[in-house]
Amino acid sequence: MSDIILRAENIGKRYTLSHQSGGVKYRKISDTLANAVKSPLRFLQAKKKGMRAGLTKEEYWALKDVSFEIKQGEVVGIIGRNGAGKSTLLKVLSRITEPTTGKITINGRIASLLEVGTGFHPELTGRENIFLNGAILGMRKEEIKAKFDEIVAFAEVERFLDTPVKRYSSGMYVRLAFAVAAHLEPEILIIDEVLAVGDAAFQKKCLGKMKDVATAGRTVLFVSHQLDTIRALCSRVILLNSGHVEMEGGPADVVQTYLKSDRCESAFTVEIDPEKEAQITAGSIDDIDYNTGIIKIALSVSSVRPIKASIDLRLMDGLGSPVGFGSLGTIRVHESIDLIAGNNLIVLALMAAHLAVGNYVISFDLTEPFVRYFDRKEQVLQFSIQASASDTRNRSVLQSWGYGSIDLDLTNITEMRVPLGLSSTSEVI
Repeated sequence: MSDIILRAENIGKRYTLSHQSGGVKYRKISDTLANAVKSPLRFLQAKKKGMRAGLTKEEYWALKDVSFEIKQGEVVGIIGRNGAGKSTLLKVLSRITEPTTGKITINGRIASLLEVGTGFHPELTGRENIFLNGAILGMRKEEIKAKFDEIVAFAEVERFLDTPVKRYSSGMYVRLAFAVAAHLEPEILIIDEVLAVGDAAFQKKCLGKMKDVATAGRTVLFVSHQLDTIRALCSRVILLNSGHVEMEGGPADVVQTYLKSDRCESAFTVEIDPEKEAQITAGSIDDIDYNTGIIKIALSVSSVRPIKASIDLRLMDGLGSPVGFGSLGTIRVHESIDLIAGNNLIVLALMAAHLAVGNYVISFDLTEPFVRYFDRKEQVLQFSIQASASDTRNRSVLQSWGYGSIDLDLTNITEMRVPLGLSSTSEVI
């Protein structure tokens, strides 16, 4: 009997993208609905005319010719830059969406944790959602009851068990969803980066549980930008690039290839997502002063309304290990940034005098402090610290491996200097 539990053969996923030309502005859905109610005939005529004149369509392949095999009991990591196709692949494997081309063969039951709240009904309580998820996975009521106490204890939600999950925080959602997925004994457990919203203690707990799941002979597929976790947990890693499998092999080799690739540069731009209230649309390393150790970072931030926001900076070294964390607004709320509606130009100063010589990669989080995440940009900027004859500072001490081991000094200097790398005009976004 073959020990292959999952086989993907030439998987492709195609989407059709629509583009509105002619300078038509994005409109809120409330405005569209109001116009439809007030004047249905005029609304339909305008919509038909707009579809004929200003709407163009484009085919986009999120996945193309993806093939691999996974054996029973393997822990396989999937890595790649933002937009590489990782989440799309997991949705196809979880049968949330059908592939456009190719074939998937699965020999076992799959449990997926892809997004916060996936598989939960917001009006049902935590208790009811445990039984609902178990039923979706094909478990009998007796089997769910046998695991119920263990699930609740792992998720640490005893006090809120009979509260509708719509009142849960994102962290509580994830704790309960992971506990259900891991304890109902699926043959294949699929985990996306969603675990990043949990606290450090719970992430450690989840990683330990995933190791236990693999030891018990079940299979784990794990997507994460935390490359040190990928190296420690996975027996094999698949690197995706623009919807293709670029490399497949041992964690050390694949992670090293990924880090040496051009996945991020000293500047980036992205398209505006109309569904986000606020988002980082562009960024650049504006200046590096090796004498003072200050790195200036310019960011363009788009917001649909005035928001008091926090920008968090996460730093990784050239091996993919977390180095430190800096924040404006989360740790020191009085330093939060007041965003205006429209485009915001922000310049940050990062004190890097104490960093060891080597390459570094920056990720950003845009949040409303202690309330919600607006946007996350993973590993989008990189820079290098170099030694020089005139540099007398001791840079030989390597950072420790713990996440956030260094408290990075981050300052907003927007009023002091206009960045060179970005423009506040619409061309930059």
